[in-house]
Amino acid sequence: MPWKNADASSEQRKFVETWLGEAKTPFTELCERFGVSPKSGYKRVARFKECGFDGLGDLSRAPRTHPNATPAEVTEILIDAKGQHMTYGPRKLIALLSMTHPHLKLPAASTAGQILKEHGLVRPRKRARRAAPWSGPLSDAQVANETWCADFKGWFRTGDGVRCDPLTITDYASRYLIACRGLKRPTYDEVRSIFEISFREFGLPNAIRTDNGPPFSTVALGGLSRLSAWWIKLGILPERIRPGHPEENGRHERMHRTLKDTTASPPKARSGPSRRPSTGSSRITTRYDHTNHWARSRQRVATAHQTATIRHA
Repeated sequence: MPWKNADASSEQRKFVETWLGEAKTPFTELCERFGVSPKSGYKRVARFKECGFDGLGDLSRAPRTHPNATPAEVTEILIDAKGQHMTYGPRKLIALLSMTHPHLKLPAASTAGQILKEHGLVRPRKRARRAAPWSGPLSDAQVANETWCADFKGWFRTGDGVRCDPLTITDYASRYLIACRGLKRPTYDEVRSIFEISFREFGLPNAIRTDNGPPFSTVALGGLSRLSAWWIKLGILPERIRPGHPEENGRHERMHRTLKDTTASPPKARSGPSRRPSTGSSRITTRYDHTNHWARSRQRVATAHQTATIRHA
């Protein structure tokens, strides 16, 4: 039978103190008063005689020994190895100890990691904040200028060591390469200027599909950034693919493969009065659009839309 009080230790202490103070009271009656069986009562009295008041309360039910527990000797060797190689993780430490102590039965890397964590030898990683996932379905545009796709090819350094971030914009339906510009940095001001030029030339799309990186998205409410907020003010719906799923923007990624095969390797130095990073963007855009049979057959996208007026936010 359970003890009445939620704190079993205090209730058992009262039981033992009553048993000591009322020696003439029948033990069965004493147990009925506290709502426990005589078996539980005798058990607490025996525990009191053996360990005193410290022996009262419920003991841990965990096993005292475990056949798969890591021996203390191995734990000590693992901790010493970590102290000598602070940059090593559990896998490297286990590989090292298997060579230096071949006679030891070493734990798994996951167990070694847990031991190091318990001894404060693991620095927890700070989880990166991610943009809020896009909740709406991705559009399946069938007509040119319904949906654009935008992304950065991945930065590289030009021949004279300057960083270059190529921004690419394509039309989803026709696969027409709208823009390919090398930027010094993927900042809001530089990216917006490229989109303004594209909007004036080809008009405003209904939606623009991007990944979740800056400047297209942030960790703010709804994943909105300054750039995507500007698109919304222009009446453009910003679409974002799921993190780790580039296939949702597969047509644009396929264009990047062609872009990689087309660009000069190694990259050339900057050219022109402004000395801006250059990927040969005008030449690449023209070559891509005129050699891609799909884009060539639908090249009317370049002239089918009236020039849009940019409403500056």
